[in-house]
Order: sequence, then structure tokens, then C-alpha cells
Amino acid sequence: MSDDRLIVALDVPNALAGLNLAEQLGDAVSFYKIGLGMLTGGGLALANELKEEHGKRIFLDMKLFDIGATVENAVRGLAQYDLDFLTVHGDPYVVKAAKEGASGKDMKILAVTILTSLDRADLDGALIKPGEIRDLVQERAGNAFAAGADGIIASPQEAALIRALPEAQGKLIVTPGVRPAGAALGDQKRVATPAQAIKDGVDHMVVGRPIWQADDPRAAAEAILAEIRGA
Repeated sequence: MSDDRLIVALDVPNALAGLNLAEQLGDAVSFYKIGLGMLTGGGLALANELKEEHGKRIFLDMKLFDIGATVENAVRGLAQYDLDFLTVHGDPYVVKAAKEGASGKDMKILAVTILTSLDRADLDGALIKPGEIRDLVQERAGNAFAAGADGIIASPQEAALIRALPEAQGKLIVTPGVRPAGAALGDQKRVATPAQAIKDGVDHMVVGRPIWQADDPRAAAEAILAEIRGA
């Protein structure tokens, strides 16, 4: 039986490649992430096919950010696809608008704190206020929860801090930046192993390249699932 704590990122060129990977993974994987890079390659069509024809759960990773009215309208349009998770930036007004757009639907709104590909030097370049990343992530998470977010996107290194927040009770923590021991980091800078992520309170972890770049994607996914279950 598949374990939906593992979300496989379909960060491949187009919907055909995504469907091919999903077919290779078969019943080992029940939850898929479709991101912005797939949007012009048939991402929404793939999301609908995996959901309706294959019974998979879908995480649409759009990281929406705009004025409130635009975010609300965009989320309302996406909510018609009966998706499971949707990401928006963690600014409180964005989260509030997204929750309005998702009203009446089961789709969970997840707020992005600070991307796992960023470090303090990146934040300085973006004129983000001084402070340790872990402290900024915890602060943004608390603000997003207060605005109504159903969950948070954060690196596994901040998961325990977020889980300790009183506002995090009953909320989801979803983390990219999870890498099995020995896997290449790629563009991720704040990472942890699957077992450590589970111990730190993560509900779902998103893994892409260590699975779809493997010679045997299903075996790679099953190895990660075994580590999750063993945690």
C-alpha cells in the first residue's frame, strides 16, 4: 500500500513524461506534485488525469503572489479541479485571499515561508530583513497560520521549530529539500534525510530528482518509503 507522506515531484518537461513516470511508479506512489515549470507543458491536464483516472492525490505548486483580488480569483479557478494542495506565498494578505478563493472546497492552502534553495546571502540580495533563516521561517509560519493557512512549506531544518508553535496544532508541514543519504543536493541548500524529516514533525515530503533521475524510479521511491516507515 502506498504512503502519501511521500509526494513525488513531477519536475519533468511535459505531461507525457509525467504520466510515463507515474506509470513506472505505479501503486507505490499515491501523491504527486505538479509545479510551475510544468504549467505550459500540460500540467493542469496531467493533474486532472492523475486525479480522475488514476485516483492520485495532487499538489499544485504555483506559489501564487499578487494583489489579493487576483490571488482570490486565481485560486477560485484552480479549486474547480478538485486538487488536494495549492501553494501561495506566505504573506498574510495573500493567504487570506487564497482561503477566500478556496472557500467551500477541500483544497488545502499551503503557505511558502522561505524557499529551501535560498540562504542568508540570497535573502540579503533580496533586501529581506536581517536575522537567522530559521527565525524568519518560524515568524512567517506563525503569521501565515494566523491568516488561515492550512499548512506551511518549509525546509526540514525548520520543521521542528514550526511544529513547536501553538498555532501549528492540527496544521500541515510539507517540506522539499529532503534527500536520501548520499543523494546529490541539486539546488537545495537546507536539507535533511527522510527519517530526520519525519522525526522533526513533517507530514509530507516532496522528492523529485532522487526518484526521477534514478535508473529504477520505483525502487528509489520504495527505498524512501521504507526509510519513512522506519522512522
